[in-house]
Amino acid sequence: MRTKLKRLPPMKDEELNEQQEEVIAPFREVGADFNVSRAFIRHPRALAAFRVWATYVMIDKNDLEEREREIVAMRTAWRIRAPYVWARHISYGEKAGLSAEEMEGLKRPIEDRNWSAADIALIKTADALVDKFFVPDDVWEELSAHFNDKQCMDAIFCCGHFCLLGMFLNTADTPLDGDVPHDPDFDVVA
Repeated sequence: MRTKLKRLPPMKDEELNEQQEEVIAPFREVGADFNVSRAFIRHPRALAAFRVWATYVMIDKNDLEEREREIVAMRTAWRIRAPYVWARHISYGEKAGLSAEEMEGLKRPIEDRNWSAADIALIKTADALVDKFFVPDDVWEELSAHFNDKQCMDAIFCCGHFCLLGMFLNTADTPLDGDVPHDPDFDVVA
């Protein structure tokens, strides 16, 4: 990680107060009691609100298909150097139909892989948002040629969600969960 300071480590069961316990319970119920929620639980109200938004962004409630969401999520995670988000999304990417080669390709320049035009539009959108916090006209034209207004908005929301989450997890120095692999490519300074 980037810091030598102890920041906001994931809280253990014995450290949780009643309010924190109540907010973390739904994560346990769905098998998502990960370090991200254990670090976030220091601010129970924020975690409760975040859960609603994260459910919208990453579950079937938005208009992007799973594979499309994972392209945006993983490209964003790679671009903002968020190893926790990347590691956690490997299994989600696989479930969404991304191959190992495609996930590796999300770490590379677009030209290094034969992506579909729709995939290229999503990748360029994530890149533009990370770089400029704005989607320029040429990229918007590509994106909107493949996706409707709601889907275009959801691509922006997905990227923004993972920027926020990555900033928090990187700053909190949240360790990877034991069930996800460390990607050594994150050890290389970009």
